[in-house]
Amino acid sequence: MMKTYLLAALSFFLLPFGADAQSVRELPQSATQVQLSYAPLVKRAAPAVVNVYSRRVVKSAASPFSGDPFFGRLFGQGFFGPQERVQQSLGSGVLVRSDGIIVTNNHVVNGADELRVVLADRREFDAELLLSDKQADLAVLKIDTEGEDMPVMPFHEAGEAEVGDLVLAIGNPFGVGQTVTSGIVSALARTDVGASDYTNFIQTDAAINPGNSGGALVGMDGTLLGINTVILSRSGGSNGIGFAIPSAMVARVVDAALNGEEDRVIRPWFGARIQEVDRDLAASLGLDRPQGALVSEIFPDGPADHAGVLRGDVVTHIADHEINSEQGLRFRLATHRVGEMLSLSVIRDGAKKDLSLKTNAAPETPSRNETVLDGTNPLAGAKIANLSPALAEEIRVDEFATGVIILEVAARSPARNSGLRAGDILESIAEMDVKSVEDVRDALDANDGARRWPVSIVRGGKSISAVIRLRS
Repeated sequence: MMKTYLLAALSFFLLPFGADAQSVRELPQSATQVQLSYAPLVKRAAPAVVNVYSRRVVKSAASPFSGDPFFGRLFGQGFFGPQERVQQSLGSGVLVRSDGIIVTNNHVVNGADELRVVLADRREFDAELLLSDKQADLAVLKIDTEGEDMPVMPFHEAGEAEVGDLVLAIGNPFGVGQTVTSGIVSALARTDVGASDYTNFIQTDAAINPGNSGGALVGMDGTLLGINTVILSRSGGSNGIGFAIPSAMVARVVDAALNGEEDRVIRPWFGARIQEVDRDLAASLGLDRPQGALVSEIFPDGPADHAGVLRGDVVTHIADHEINSEQGLRFRLATHRVGEMLSLSVIRDGAKKDLSLKTNAAPETPSRNETVLDGTNPLAGAKIANLSPALAEEIRVDEFATGVIILEVAARSPARNSGLRAGDILESIAEMDVKSVEDVRDALDANDGARRWPVSIVRGGKSISAVIRLRS
């Protein structure tokens, strides 16, 4: 009897990669099965998890004594100037292709001057950054394997994980070395974490700590369920609430890196304003429960418009995946390439309707025309650009907004002293309406030399007007 239990339970852990997860979701049938080890699974998965070391040189701010002749004579003129120091960080990564392609979190490698990867067998490699995707908080690296095939962890393709599935988290917490922890899938489609622009996280109670970022969340078939990214903790340590980016998004970013999307991932755009359906809204729409995402506005000639989506439709599924929020809709679109045809289900007038959506990139019309302003005016030091659906999608502002947006404001600049901020949309300058970067330039030229500047902006959806006076 014990031999039978052992064979049955061992087959659970020794399934080949890519096996049908539905066929192995069984509860232990005896104490013997409960006592079995994860070791066979770890031996197969762990070699594909690596340590990622990033290094960058940063300059500290100059001392207030910099340039003082007295202290310069005492200590030398360069003593109080900006000092360089080396900043290092540690994270984890996962080998997903045998030719040395590695996935990690963008925040692990962001700003790095040097990247080094250490394999589970302690071999070290310099790494090249192929793609940095800040929106999804993912980065793709490559190491030169000199023709040697690396151990890999394949992407999970057997369908969605389910709440209650057993999982392992593998990474390098606190730099102590490769560590394996176990747990379950605690929840799916978490959209309110705020760790990236495309939030649809897998939640797990497997212990994840600093240094685990970029490591693997592994299913019981040995495949990559997701990339461990963030934890919720008041102490900085694991409280059993960790989040991983699903493998569908990871696979899309790797695909982008290997197919020429070097600057950023070009993602499909829906072309509609989406509103979450709560209890009251569900009742007003005649729905038996809150579900789907309500379309409240359609962008003319956008993908949703061409698919036949109407204002008031409730989107319930994209590519057979359930949709219940704007974040969920954006995530599902973002796991596909531009140009694909996707099935789309909506509820219209109480009846289900199936549509076909051709995915397109958000148009960059008008051209952004990024410009850094200078001169003697209250906007000097601000970087501005023309708003378009593409730029709005990239910087996460209302895609229906138009006009000129401030992208950056330089420190200690007239724009900063005037109280302007990144994200402000310019409405008028010196009582001249501005709809484009050229309008802003014309307004600044027309009021050149003035000390009194009436300025109107939109901030957080509210219009703000002020008169800015420049110092003589």
